[in-house]
Amino acid sequence: MTVTLGPRNRPEPDVLVVRAEACTGPHQTTFLPEDVVPAVEVVSDDSVERDRETKPRKYAAAGIPCFWRVESDRGRPVVHAYELDPATRGYGLLGIHHDRLKLSVPFAVDIDLTGVGSRPLRT
Repeated sequence: MTVTLGPRNRPEPDVLVVRAEACTGPHQTTFLPEDVVPAVEVVSDDSVERDRETKPRKYAAAGIPCFWRVESDRGRPVVHAYELDPATRGYGLLGIHHDRLKLSVPFAVDIDLTGVGSRPLRT
C-alpha cells in the first residue's frame, strides 16, 4: 500500500499501521497521511539514503505522527523510533531499541527484539 502525500508522490512504506476506519475495501491501494500511525521502513543496502533521509523528511512534512526505521546490527534488528514535533514539522528521536521495542507513542507496544527470527536479517 502507498501513502498519498501529493500529486505524483506516493511512497510505499515497508510496514504501515493505519486507523481501522481508513480501510475502505479490497480495491484500496493507498492511504492518506492522517490515517498512518506510524510508517515503518526497513533499511537495506539499496535503500539507505531513501529510508534514512528522503522518506522521513516526506513523512514529517505530510504530518505522519511517528516514523520507525528498522536497521540490522550484525543480523539483529535495531528500531529507531521517532515522533513528529508539530512546531518544527520534523521528527525527534524517541529512542533506539536494540533488545526490546517498548513505546507508549503512538500506541502501547512491547516487542522482544532478541527473539525476532532465527536467521540473521539481510541487508
